[in-house]
Amino acid sequence: MAAAQVVGSLPGGPPPETPGEPPFEQGRGFRCLSARLCALRPDDSSSGRTEIHLLFDQLISETYSEGSGVAPEDVSTLLVQACRLVPLNQNHLVSKLSQLIHHLLNTLQVIVDEQNLDFLLAYTISAIQQCSSWTHMQILQALAALVYCNGSKCQKYLPDLLGKSGLLMKLSDLAQSDPEVRRAAVHCMANLCLSVPGQPYLEERYQNICFQVFLTTLQSPKSSDMDDITYCMLLQNALKGIQSLLNGGKMKLTQTDELGALLAVLKKSMFHGLPGLNIEMPTVLYPTPLPQYDGRPPIQPQQSESSASRPAVNKKKKSKVKAKKIHQGEKEEEESSGEREVAPVTGAGRLNLHRGDTQCPSPPGAQSLPLAASGAAGKDRVSSPFSSSSWKRVSSSESDYSDAEGGMQSKVRSYQAKVRQGALACFLSTIKSIEKKVLYGYWSAFVPDTPELGSPQSVSLMTLTLKDPSPKTRACALQVLSAILEGSKQFLSVAEDISDHKRAFTPFSVMIASSIKELHRCLLLALVAESSSQTLTQIIKCLANLVSNSPYNRLKLSLLTKVWNQIKPYIRHKDVNVRVSSLTLLGAIVSTHAPLPEVQLLLQQPCSSGLSSSSSATPHLSPPEWWKKAPSGPFVEEGAVSSPKLSSEPCWLIRLCISIVVLPREDSCSGSDAGSPGGSIYEPFPMRLEALQVLAHLARGYFSMTQVYLMELGEVICKCLGEADPSVQLHGAKLLEELGTSLIHQYKPDSSVAPDQRVPVPLVVTFWTAMLNGPLPRALQNAEHPTLQASACDALSSILPEAFSSLPDVIFVADTANAILMSLQDKSLNVRAKAAWSLGNLTDTLIVNMETPDPSFQEEFSGLLLLKMLQSAIDASKDKDKVKSNAVRALGNLLHFLQPSHIEKPRFAEIIEEAIQALISTVLIEAAMKVRWNACYAMGNVFKNPALHLETAPWTSQAYDALTSVVTSCKNFKVRIRSAAALAVPRRREHYGSVEQYAQIWDALVTALQKSEDTTDFLEFKYCASLRTQICQALIHLLSLASPSDLSCIRKTLELHGDMVQSYILQFLKSGTERDDTGAPHHPQERDQMVRAALGHINSVQALAGDPAKRAIVAFLEDTLTIYFDSSGSQVALLGLTHQ
Repeated sequence: MAAAQVVGSLPGGPPPETPGEPPFEQGRGFRCLSARLCALRPDDSSSGRTEIHLLFDQLISETYSEGSGVAPEDVSTLLVQACRLVPLNQNHLVSKLSQLIHHLLNTLQVIVDEQNLDFLLAYTISAIQQCSSWTHMQILQALAALVYCNGSKCQKYLPDLLGKSGLLMKLSDLAQSDPEVRRAAVHCMANLCLSVPGQPYLEERYQNICFQVFLTTLQSPKSSDMDDITYCMLLQNALKGIQSLLNGGKMKLTQTDELGALLAVLKKSMFHGLPGLNIEMPTVLYPTPLPQYDGRPPIQPQQSESSASRPAVNKKKKSKVKAKKIHQGEKEEEESSGEREVAPVTGAGRLNLHRGDTQCPSPPGAQSLPLAASGAAGKDRVSSPFSSSSWKRVSSSESDYSDAEGGMQSKVRSYQAKVRQGALACFLSTIKSIEKKVLYGYWSAFVPDTPELGSPQSVSLMTLTLKDPSPKTRACALQVLSAILEGSKQFLSVAEDISDHKRAFTPFSVMIASSIKELHRCLLLALVAESSSQTLTQIIKCLANLVSNSPYNRLKLSLLTKVWNQIKPYIRHKDVNVRVSSLTLLGAIVSTHAPLPEVQLLLQQPCSSGLSSSSSATPHLSPPEWWKKAPSGPFVEEGAVSSPKLSSEPCWLIRLCISIVVLPREDSCSGSDAGSPGGSIYEPFPMRLEALQVLAHLARGYFSMTQVYLMELGEVICKCLGEADPSVQLHGAKLLEELGTSLIHQYKPDSSVAPDQRVPVPLVVTFWTAMLNGPLPRALQNAEHPTLQASACDALSSILPEAFSSLPDVIFVADTANAILMSLQDKSLNVRAKAAWSLGNLTDTLIVNMETPDPSFQEEFSGLLLLKMLQSAIDASKDKDKVKSNAVRALGNLLHFLQPSHIEKPRFAEIIEEAIQALISTVLIEAAMKVRWNACYAMGNVFKNPALHLETAPWTSQAYDALTSVVTSCKNFKVRIRSAAALAVPRRREHYGSVEQYAQIWDALVTALQKSEDTTDFLEFKYCASLRTQICQALIHLLSLASPSDLSCIRKTLELHGDMVQSYILQFLKSGTERDDTGAPHHPQERDQMVRAALGHINSVQALAGDPAKRAIVAFLEDTLTIYFDSSGSQVALLGLTHQ
């Protein structure tokens, strides 16, 4: 009978196996004991019970290790046999058997198969029902191990466990007298809720039952008979259960009260046992109405602090402590399942912060956080009455308990920290399971805001970041805050930093701006005070998320400057993860709302500016001149001389990134590097990749500064593309694409860059020549890495068209085109899509070069290559939409580019017909808007080539039929606009074919004008005006080309719809300032000239004898112009019209 009290104490087990033994030898002890157990038969004698006790003890005391050679099925078989040997009336044996089940399944990480699980569950459930209550704790532990990751296989027993009178419901109830049993029952429930990917989830009704038990557990206070550690484990199990429901069970929190209740207990648990803090929470947190979602006026601060969302903290007398030196690093708590003891954690709590802009650690003598006690519900703020400028962590030797109590107190604090970590992990799962717009209703409950003068600081996630003694908990809090900030750009975009505080209430926009500023302040304070590298990395990542989503264009200056100056020293931190995240943050700064004047100034700062601001926090920094070691290649001087100079001071960030990518690393930073292959002389790959990303951000947002380094960056790109690692190659290609795209933007007609500030075309030619003679072509042909191929295609497509014709020779174009055509055959859809994009851009460049005075480019272009390009584009037009949209764009360009010398060759006739048919079918198919838009655009390009002889080509009528069908019936107005634009492209009347064809096009455009507001999609209404503008332009264009035979059909239409057409033409004449992509004239004067030109043409037409059509059309146009000039007050123009 005493066997239950001497677990593992009996001799007789084999000695532990040595690590060098093979798995079979390691599992020999288990197999011997298992064989002995399986040889036994049920025996109720005293000797039989003693033998079973002994075998159980030996099995429990056996040493098991990973790869011990014990098969899961052997474990299941042994446990089933053990249950058959132990009758339920033997309480001590049942208890010992339960310990065995729990020990073997946990130690050997066995998940019981379904058949044996069925038997074992039936046995344990019966044991709880029949055995004495003192055995329940051990039986529940066994049950928890059995159901772990097996919830979906327990359906048969769920009514017995979770039904109205289910065992777990009774044992987890608040009325349960034994706190350990209650904790174990909740643990069983949590394990039941844990699901395995690919297996069915727990039924929804049982999910809801468990959720309510977990929620009630978290809401209930600690009972007087429960010790602190058991209570912490109870809370941990409840939190793990909810997290499992949210993660694996995909439970949705749709009810406001349900979500509010969960958030309330999570907020309470987040601060559980935090030294110096004790908050009381309401049962439910209610969201603050958000103006951008529900249109209601902003909430006054007093309302947002209502009792529904702000529980209170009262202050006690301050306890003074002596400040100690901050230790470099803290011991992380040991992971625990809640079933084992945890090593005590040394170090104690953090002190609160004082409001102020100081960003460095305070001198000795800082005071501690005031202790807090429960108070009236409705507030959750803690006062901060002390005057120190910052805070410091204190050692555990200065705590309020004696050395004798220290061990237990440390253990309790370790368990309390695990509760806080569990609550934060559960909160993270909650964030991922609800919509962001719902989450942001609770913003003020978890994110700090700037308190009014004399008001206490709110308790938020930043409270944990700044005051929790556990670095792991601080890191967890920062992960949650990062998850809240991620994707918050739209929510934060309403922030407005104004100084008018004389209003009766604080606008919502000002509250959000205040919160953003407070986040900046608190995170920067946490940055300089943090000693744990892992937590430091999370702080910097959180700052990067904040920077990426904050609307700095609506906030006052200096926020980014403070972040910028504070982060610079950490670029040389000893920990590689800190260095990488620092670069990520700098990348976020230079990419947010770029270009920002504040960042422009920061980039122009001297290199050493700000490097010493936080040196006390990072004593391992290198001297401030370290960045100057960047290389200077043979092209640097040429680039510096030929490029416009914007600043005599070099951009230290560009220099830094170049040095990280190409220079050998410094020994002072290599101590904890990870991610770098053994023997590598360079910085670790994560650092180099992040530096390349920062350079790409600078090339995109601050090209005016980056262009000075164009040739040097070209050398960096060539080096990256020549390396063996595909990720470095990929980032090099991305940087090349960004540089090329920025060069193209400089030369766009609407560019704001003055001509003398642009990179000269000869330098661009030199740059691209170096790229094309380097490793870029090899990257294009790297079939092993499709993503790299795709990125190389993108890079090629960013060649400046003005530089294209100056590149070495036409052979380069052939090489480029052939590389792209190979990629169009790739099995990867992404590569094919990128290749089609590059082909479209390459053919755009062919069109640009048609406009140059030198015809040699077109004449020398290979006809065979054109045939290959046409065939590949035709094939690609039958691919997925991602490929098709650019394939048809390329087809239109190629058909436009064809010269008479090409078209006259017989082998071109068939492929031209096939290409046109591909375009026609794409115009008509029900595809994505972008695909059909590009097809219509391509058809307009085809019409621009006079060598294709529209007047006689067999496919012309089909093309017009397709476009007129789209302009009258396509649901998407942007596609209609583009089809109308294509119909207005032909320059001569004979291009429109017969009188019947002309009449069909005219009638279709009038019908399209009539139907220009017929849509059920609200989003299409914004394109109505552009559509009418384009149709009116097309109609006027047709009038200006009309032949005598066409006048009759025009007159008939005007008789029927003249008033409607005239009203829209008048709108067309009066608007005229909006900019669209159709090529319509933007100035009203240009538009009335179009109508007058059409009137002049109709007047000049020799009408057929006795045909009144000419007089009717002239009268219509004159009347339209008279109304327009009369309404605009242009008497001179009116007189000119009368004389005409």
